[in-house]
Amino acid sequence: MKKVAVFGNAGGGKSTLSKQLSAIINLPLYVLDKIKYRSGGTEVSDSEYKLTHDKILGSNEWVIDGFGSIETLWPRLNEADTLIYIDLPLPLHFWWVTKRFLTSFFVSPDGWPERSPLLKSSMNSYRNLWLCHKYLTPKYRDYIEQAQNSKCVYHLKSTEQIAEFLKLIETETSSENT
Repeated sequence: MKKVAVFGNAGGGKSTLSKQLSAIINLPLYVLDKIKYRSGGTEVSDSEYKLTHDKILGSNEWVIDGFGSIETLWPRLNEADTLIYIDLPLPLHFWWVTKRFLTSFFVSPDGWPERSPLLKSSMNSYRNLWLCHKYLTPKYRDYIEQAQNSKCVYHLKSTEQIAEFLKLIETETSSENT
């Protein structure tokens, strides 16, 4: 596990899982929303984003959290040796986007650039939930089904599976270090 792509629909806990995983396996974490957007929510140019993204892909170790762009998604998944697909029930994604919005008045959301426009970003997440579910989710599922022959694939479909996955990785990492 040296090149890890964490992906899935909005509000699925990708940033939280990625942060915990990065700490457990001691790999650098790259949060695509923080690369694609500056503080305050201004988007960087496509060329700047792609340059940074390609530089990360060219390195030997990484955990990459998020979507980024359709143009960089598939090359990233192809380059990864480990895929972690968070595929929770759609109502749970909606609830977690709502919860993130409500708690963002008190605590900045994991994986978001500083001073992100909370309402605009949350509304964008709601819109993207439907689009991702309709167009990307079937493609993600097909991709990981095919990738299981050549990569380490974790298809996490519940909060219990997410917790079990993190415990498994922690246990494996602890036993490797002893």
